[in-house]
Amino acid sequence: MLEKIISLADISLIDFLGVSNANLQALTNAFPQTKIIARGEQLTIRGSDDQISLVEAIVNQCIAHLESHSSLSVKYMTLFIDGVLNPTGEEKVTPWVDDKDVLLFGNKGIVIKVKTPNQRKLVESASKNDIVFAIGPAGTGKTYTAVALAVKALKNKEVKKIIITRPAVEAGENLGFLPGDLKEKIDPYLRPIYDALDDMIPPDKLKFYLENRTIEIAPLAYMRGRTLNKAFILLDEAQNTTSMQMKMFLTRMGIQSKTIITGDKSQVDLPKNQTSGLGDAERILAGIEGIAFVELDGSDVVRHRLVREIIEAYGKQSK
Repeated sequence: MLEKIISLADISLIDFLGVSNANLQALTNAFPQTKIIARGEQLTIRGSDDQISLVEAIVNQCIAHLESHSSLSVKYMTLFIDGVLNPTGEEKVTPWVDDKDVLLFGNKGIVIKVKTPNQRKLVESASKNDIVFAIGPAGTGKTYTAVALAVKALKNKEVKKIIITRPAVEAGENLGFLPGDLKEKIDPYLRPIYDALDDMIPPDKLKFYLENRTIEIAPLAYMRGRTLNKAFILLDEAQNTTSMQMKMFLTRMGIQSKTIITGDKSQVDLPKNQTSGLGDAERILAGIEGIAFVELDGSDVVRHRLVREIIEAYGKQSK
């Protein structure tokens, strides 16, 4: 009897095994003459050479599916088993939706995809440029789309880490009265980032990424003096940076890194005597190759229908 060990370290073991080990059970039922044992982060297969090769082919398909979709149902496990045991000789048909607008397959079957033309423009600009500014009002999906692009790059091993930051300026509130250090004070304001990550990465893997700093979420002040190589860097709420902070942030970028800056020029919370670094950057950096600016507007709002009307109403009031 031969033995083959396959590492499952790069995927969620819980998702691979399925609820109550249903996926593993389907696999073992399909190969009654083969022993398939999941222990730790390894899958051990014992049997004949032919049987091991078949099981390995199915497991590799499952791993590839999990890396793209972050979930694996019994339905897909069965499809992979049938595809290996009952080959038709026809061209392989991938058993999931192939949609150019799909960015990620998130948790619990969530399909994360671009929903508006300007979101699509943001995705296209990010693929062609190393620095992209996404500027638009609340609810246009600019931050969510940026986080999805970062997670996709991490899953595809295009970068080694994700760094997400924002300035410590609050909307009409005082951070000084909140308990804790600067990071603890600003953490509640980063809740939309955590919510997006919760949609896109399995809980156990997200916890691991945060603990080993594969994903780092920190105040902008913590970026000073650093060089960020092979990283996907996101700056949120960029309208609340000063010109010096924006310059400091942009010059942190190292080799093989990408940066997306998101902001809303209508929601500047800086003191009246300070100029927004986002507006200055748009003026100073326009026309530099490798830097793109994408404008989103009320037509891109993907929240409740009233949000679009509220944004338009306030826009008219400010004119």
